Amino acid sequence: MSTVKLTSQNFVSETSEGTVLVDFWAETCGPCRMMGPILEKIASEHPEYKIGKVDVAEEGELASQFGISAIPTFIVFKNGKEAAKSVGAMPEAAVLELLKK
Repeated sequence: MSTVKLTSQNFVSETSEGTVLVDFWAETCGPCRMMGPILEKIASEHPEYKIGKVDVAEEGELASQFGISAIPTFIVFKNGKEAAKSVGAMPEAAVLELLKK
């Protein structure tokens, strides 16, 4: 499975079931681009998790809704409810720990 592009149209349906890591990012952000391959690897190796990406340049309304003031910001949703949040790039092991919270 690969990462899913999240928009204001599909956000609720994509985050309502299971454990979903949402990456708020932008193309112009170096640390965000650095996280891309890590998130793709987790998406392909851990089918129990869904990895979604919100481009804050395209989806400013979603970024505002979740109070995103720095990127990358990662929010874990469990069955539609926010369960954990982290700001800044991190190694793969830290992302997996965040998903377990």
